[in-house]
Amino acid sequence: MRSVLLPLSLLPSVLGATIYLAGDSTMAASGGGSGTDGWGQYVNDVSITVSNKAIGGRSARSYTREGRFDAIADLLQEGDYVVIEFGHNDGGSLSTDNGRTDCPGTGSETCETTYDGQAETVLTFPAYLENAAKTFVDKGAKVLISSQTPNNVWESGEYSYSPSRFVEYAQLAAETAGVDYVDHGAYVAARYEALGADTVNSYYPNDHTHTSPEGAQVVADAFLKAVACSDVALKEVLTSTDFPGDCL
Repeated sequence: MRSVLLPLSLLPSVLGATIYLAGDSTMAASGGGSGTDGWGQYVNDVSITVSNKAIGGRSARSYTREGRFDAIADLLQEGDYVVIEFGHNDGGSLSTDNGRTDCPGTGSETCETTYDGQAETVLTFPAYLENAAKTFVDKGAKVLISSQTPNNVWESGEYSYSPSRFVEYAQLAAETAGVDYVDHGAYVAARYEALGADTVNSYYPNDHTHTSPEGAQVVADAFLKAVACSDVALKEVLTSTDFPGDCL
């Protein structure tokens, strides 16, 4: 049985607030039929509304270009929360631009490209996250940047987790923007190691990235475990701190 926090988690400052989730298919609702679902649909142990704005196939760049960060900003009320998690679609090369690849680098570097017939100045992955975070903070929101989830760590038959560069970039973006950060990837990987190959493999019915609903619940609980173990603002709206695994 999960422990329940005291009613302090329902302080007037957070009553009526909303958590907005910005991310890719690993966070987004599946849309049905695929046998997979994103972890954002399973963030249940919170005292406020969760609004999942994650969209499949998006990177920090494409989410920005499509105006999706701006759409969240338009909805924000002071005291709301925003969780940002990207990385799965941010790699690749601009020489064969798919509209998602970010400019290499960790700071203010830019690249020029033409995508879908339009000239575009491409920013680095941290810059896209920092810009979004600053926009949300200016609206009075509490922002948390989360590292991307891992692919199936048991895919080779042996446990293996090597964080992509976007994990480090996410932490850097949070530090530069002055917002909260949790290493969701590390918490998922640790939980997967404990659960073992057979169980974790069953969470990936189609590929090594997208989880079944059962797997999505594990990934969501790993995120909430990271929040519970960290000194971040989102912790104040948890209705439980009793999630599987250890603090890292």
